[in-house]
Amino acid sequence: MTNHEDDPHKPLRDDVRLLGTLLGETLKEQAGVELFEAVEEVRRQAKDSRTGDRGQLESLARDLAETPMALTLPLARAFSQFLNLANIAEQHHRVRRRRAYLSDPSALPQRGSCLAAFRSLIDDGMTPDELHRAVSSLRIELVLTAHPTEVTRRTVLLKFNRIAELLAERDRGDLTLPEQEELIEGLRREVHSIWETDEVRHERPTPADEARRGFVVIEQVLWASVPRFLRNMDRALLELTGRPLPADAAPVHFGSWMGGDRDGNPNVTPEVTEEICLLSRWVAADRLEREVHALRDELSMIEAGRELRDRVGQVHEPYRVYLRGVRDRLRATRDHIEARLAGGEPDERPIYEDGEELAESLRLCRRSLSETGEDRIAAGRLLDLQRQLACFGLSLVRLDLRQDAARHTEAIDALTRRSGLGSYADLDETERQRFLLQRLEGDHPEIPLDLESDSAVWDVLETFRMAARQPPGSLGAYVISMARAPSDVLAVEFLQRAARVSPALPVVPLFETVDDLRGASRALGQLLDLPWYRDRIRGKQEVMIGYSDSAKDGGRLAAAWELYTAQESMVQTCRERGVHLTLFHGRGGTVSRGGGPTYLAIQSQPPGSVQGDLRITEQGEMIQAKFGLPGIAARTLEVYTTAVLEAAQSPAAPAPDEWRSLMAQLARNSRSVYRSFVENEQFIRYFRAATPIEELDGLNIGSRPSRRRAAGGLESLRAIPWVFAWTQMRMMAPSWLGVGEALQRAIDDDKLPVLREMYVGWPFFRSTLNLVEMVLAKTAPRVAELYEQRLVPSDLRPLGRDLRLRHTRTIDALLAVTGQQRLLEENPVLRRSIDVRNPYVDPINMVQVELLRRLRGAGGDGRLRDALLVTINGVAAGMRNTG
Repeated sequence: MTNHEDDPHKPLRDDVRLLGTLLGETLKEQAGVELFEAVEEVRRQAKDSRTGDRGQLESLARDLAETPMALTLPLARAFSQFLNLANIAEQHHRVRRRRAYLSDPSALPQRGSCLAAFRSLIDDGMTPDELHRAVSSLRIELVLTAHPTEVTRRTVLLKFNRIAELLAERDRGDLTLPEQEELIEGLRREVHSIWETDEVRHERPTPADEARRGFVVIEQVLWASVPRFLRNMDRALLELTGRPLPADAAPVHFGSWMGGDRDGNPNVTPEVTEEICLLSRWVAADRLEREVHALRDELSMIEAGRELRDRVGQVHEPYRVYLRGVRDRLRATRDHIEARLAGGEPDERPIYEDGEELAESLRLCRRSLSETGEDRIAAGRLLDLQRQLACFGLSLVRLDLRQDAARHTEAIDALTRRSGLGSYADLDETERQRFLLQRLEGDHPEIPLDLESDSAVWDVLETFRMAARQPPGSLGAYVISMARAPSDVLAVEFLQRAARVSPALPVVPLFETVDDLRGASRALGQLLDLPWYRDRIRGKQEVMIGYSDSAKDGGRLAAAWELYTAQESMVQTCRERGVHLTLFHGRGGTVSRGGGPTYLAIQSQPPGSVQGDLRITEQGEMIQAKFGLPGIAARTLEVYTTAVLEAAQSPAAPAPDEWRSLMAQLARNSRSVYRSFVENEQFIRYFRAATPIEELDGLNIGSRPSRRRAAGGLESLRAIPWVFAWTQMRMMAPSWLGVGEALQRAIDDDKLPVLREMYVGWPFFRSTLNLVEMVLAKTAPRVAELYEQRLVPSDLRPLGRDLRLRHTRTIDALLAVTGQQRLLEENPVLRRSIDVRNPYVDPINMVQVELLRRLRGAGGDGRLRDALLVTINGVAAGMRNTG
């Protein structure tokens, strides 16, 4: 690898330049010189408009509006593809920089690495035994979810990964000239292939399509990255405690909502969920069979321990003989699942139903190797396989089920009416609890679920019957959206018992809106005070908190504080009752939906809220960003692990009362401003006109509708498309609206010194403002104004002018608190990345504006919709975290 100590980012610029050159060559060859020259001219004008006056940007917008569609669409595609290529280069550069750092013998351990975190805890007084216990007992579950605004096709993502692999190969320092030329030719082929690939989905993806997309990341990256990451953890533990990580320890697991999240998605039926459970188990069986096959090749030794010899007899290669049976049973398991997926009848060969039986077979091999002095061999592929099995099991991921609390009420109401017990829905909360507990405690006859009912009720009841059919480990938790009261949890427990789900799934209430978060601790306390429920949970309770709806409800700053205080209250409620609380964070990719740097996000949680375990969602495009390349995946897993460990073992000090009081005031003032803006009777009209929100449902992006109901205002719109639409027009208002006014009011009250103390000394406050700062740096008010000029009726435009004025004031107030002269002054790498992207994103926005104008006057022309999706892809690529 070439050394670039003086300019560590030169290799990145070289990669971007190379990929841009190859794209230019492709444009000339495939689309003609005219397109290439047009792209270069638009890029030049866009770059000049960033430093020139407003007239240059408007002139470029007019030129693009007058460009024939035959040229406009390829222009947008060209800029979009360059942004995707730049993203690939940046991701690869992150891996390159990390490898260079780890190759330097004089470098200190990287911040967030296992070695750095373990040393810090030892230095703070933790004993080696305590550290080993804490690390071995970590349990972090990353829950992969589909994204209703996920825009990149899986076919294209695979090509992106191939480009990253070729860039990595080019970094080798021993390449011959022919090898260098072949790698460049390989990159040229991939860029050419992407240009010739239709990036537009012509059919809406199904939940099964979305699940397969998640499986690809696991198969191609995470399957190998998990044992590699755990080996690094092993080395750090050995160095500082003298003991390795236990072979069956799995600090990180994976869950999924893809195919299990039925809240508002009619496409997720019980049949779909069952199919995806089978698909997941098929992938796990296939990967495990391959690993056991490779392990047979490695364990060719002729000596074995007595226990293994007793199993196989006096044979020449005992491990290979023994593992042949394991391999064949895994093949039978895979074939059994294939037959069920095809609707056929599986054969009678024995299969693996539970991972423990397979795990014991691997432990037997390990004991045998240890008995014969082959510990070094045991620590190779066998150990990796044990860890893969501990992490992924026989189901690859555990699939959560999610449904709205109101749907359970409807189902039970239908059952009680059919059984002559009156209306469950008409009961108050106390009566509902009494009714459910009587049946859960066995004091009343069970109510059968064999009910002839409408499709909505049947779907709920059949979901529970389907859950009862699944083998152990296939399903994770049952998450209740819009949970507000103990009866919401008891209702799911009742339906599980009626369907004979065994073992019963953990039931997880999800508190989402600001009001629900405020009432979460009270509802949780009432639930935990029920003796039947306390016996049921055996001292462990999981609660999910939703970042998206709370931010849509009250704005980002108010939502952040409500989430913080709700966690504090729930932790205290559980501590008083001797219950261990696991928090499940429903975070998205964007700041307004809880996104942001992982380490900072976990470290800024309330003290005591992270207790060695954590569940968290990874959504849509963030799955590719965090786990798409092996090097990045390993680093992501490491950062999650060390952040959770440090937050649990060395939590931040509680904030002083003065800071908390001021933060509460900021939250109130911010929410007031936010609500006054979005509750303006003209606001919904402005939002629908200025953004592509109305067009999103007509594009084949995700399987889930963008609205909870066909009509209605802001409350009917899902949080993800709400954020996504604002991101497309480059204002991203949900992430900052209300923040500036709240900060300025505190500054006017002579609180600036206190605000600066909070920014320096309170991780929660600093991370919140830093994330708002990042969003503000990505906004483009002048581009947003173009949307307004061409799409918004004149009587609504004052709303846009007001929004842009608030934007300017927010930047001024934020800089006053942080003490910086310009946004991202302390993060020059991100600042440069945004500045480089803007001249490529701006033209795509201008094309999008024109497409929206034409679409709204053309009555749904299919070609225009395809072109619009190309621009949505491009803006998403440029903004990185989209919705």
